[in-house]
Order: sequence, then structure tokens, then C-alpha cells
Amino acid sequence: MEQSARNSSRTAVEIATQPDCWRRAAEAAAGAPGLPLPGERVAVTGCGTSWFMAQAYAALREAAGQGETDAFAASEFPAARAYDRVVAITRSGTTTEVLALLTTLRGRTPTLALTADPKTPVMEAADTVAVLDWADEESVVQTRFATTALAFLRAGLQTHSPLPAGVRTVAEAAADAETAVAEPLPPSVLAAGQWTFLGCGWAYGLAQEAALKMREAAGAWTEAYPAMEYRHGPIAITAPGRVAWVFGPRPEGLAADITATGGTLIADGSRLDPMADLIRAQRLAVAVAESRNHNPDHPRNLTRSVILPTD
Repeated sequence: MEQSARNSSRTAVEIATQPDCWRRAAEAAAGAPGLPLPGERVAVTGCGTSWFMAQAYAALREAAGQGETDAFAASEFPAARAYDRVVAITRSGTTTEVLALLTTLRGRTPTLALTADPKTPVMEAADTVAVLDWADEESVVQTRFATTALAFLRAGLQTHSPLPAGVRTVAEAAADAETAVAEPLPPSVLAAGQWTFLGCGWAYGLAQEAALKMREAAGAWTEAYPAMEYRHGPIAITAPGRVAWVFGPRPEGLAADITATGGTLIADGSRLDPMADLIRAQRLAVAVAESRNHNPDHPRNLTRSVILPTD
């Protein structure tokens, strides 16, 4: 099943390129204009996958002590709230809600946009644009652009101060990503019927993204929660033949609680950077999609960009 996905899916090919994309993002971030500065009050925004990358970066920036950082879906952005800088993530550069927000903020709040396509309206909508075109994708489902955008922002943090204790550098994460691309996925995870993804701090955004990938590509039953919230209800769904997958450090006692349900625990936080661990979840989504005769490159009901009609 997994080998078939790797051979036939464009998404699988794009997933495998992430280690090099992250290294290139780290180089691009060095001295890049428009990145948040320490002490600034920052908001990060996007839609779908980009929103989850925004969540991860916001939590990581605050943990690094570089300033208050919020993350919002572009459609829910509190436009009346004051920020020193707003960062927008949009692979296509055409997403309606992101462009509308950038237009609203123009002349009032400095904005930085991260995009994969320099021939789109976001180039004029944002004050500064970082073009990560080498990470663009043919697939509708985002994998490498999203993580490359996060790697770019993460590397920007490194230029000002050390990352929080226990958080690896982008170079170290890229090395972990090579492992995540190459090693076989556990058979019990491939054969499961339900997957719950968990994470603490900045890893929670990655857990949200893992669950979204499974839903998008495979139409799978997946959920995501902050790891400490898992005991407050979600644990009821875990059972034999179902998976609880923890990104990053595992809260004390959680492993025993999951084992008691009969479910399968996946927790490699001490071995893999959470962003690298996300690659394994991306690969899982492709493999499950192929096993169900779904096309992971072009899932049903999805398009590359959501462009809403105007009145």
C-alpha cells in the first residue's frame, strides 16, 4: 500500500523534497525583510493549512520570548485590534479572505506575506512578500509549502535569539526530516481505522495539520487536540485498532492512559522534531488514500485556492 502511494502520487514526491526545502528556507530567512522583530506584537494569519502553520509559529515565537503573537483564520481576524506587524501565509496568493484582510490593513499595519506564486495579487496586497516558489506544489493538498513557510519563519526566530529549550534548529529538523521520509510507517498505523493527533505548545498546530491532511487526502476519521485536553473527553474514542499520535513532548502519564484504552500510541517526540514527524503523518495520509482508491493529489471538493465571488 505505502509503496504504491510513493510510486503513483505527486503528493508523495513533493513530501519527500521537504528536507532540502527547509534548508533553502533557512538560507532565505537570513536577512529577509519584513520578518517580525523581537518585542513586536504580531498576528499571523492564513486559511486551512496556512492557519495551522500560523498557530505553530505563534506559539513558538512567544515561547522564544520574542513577543506576543496571535494566530487567526483570515476570515476571523479581529481587524480593529492593534498589531505592530501581521504575517499572512498564502500558497496561491489568491485566497479571497487573505487578500481582503491585507487590503483592510494597508497603510495601517505593516504586513508580510509568504507565498509560492509571484504572479498573483498578494504581491501588491502586502507591504513585503517572501516568495518561496521552490516549495510550490502541483498537488491541491499542501505539504511542502506549508512546512517550508514554517521553516522560514522559524529560521527568522533563530536570527535573533536561541530557540526555546528542547526545540531544534531548522537544520536539525531537516536532518530529522530525512529520517521521516525514509523510514517505514508502522503497520499498526497504516491499518488503523481512526487517528487522533495531539500536541503541546507549538506542536498543537502541527497536530491540527496532521488531522487535516488525513481528512483531505483520505477522507479519514481524524481528530486533533491539545495533548493535555485529550483526557477531557477525546480519550473515549481511542480503542483497539485506533491510534493516538503525539507530536513533540508527551505529557507525563499520557502513555499509560492511552495504553489502557487498547489503542496504539505513536510518540517519537524525543527522536524526531515535530515538524519532521508531520512528514510521517503526510505519508500516512497518502498511503491511506491510495488504499481507499482516493486520489491524494486531487481530493474531492477541494481546489488549490478558495476564490469567493464578489458582489
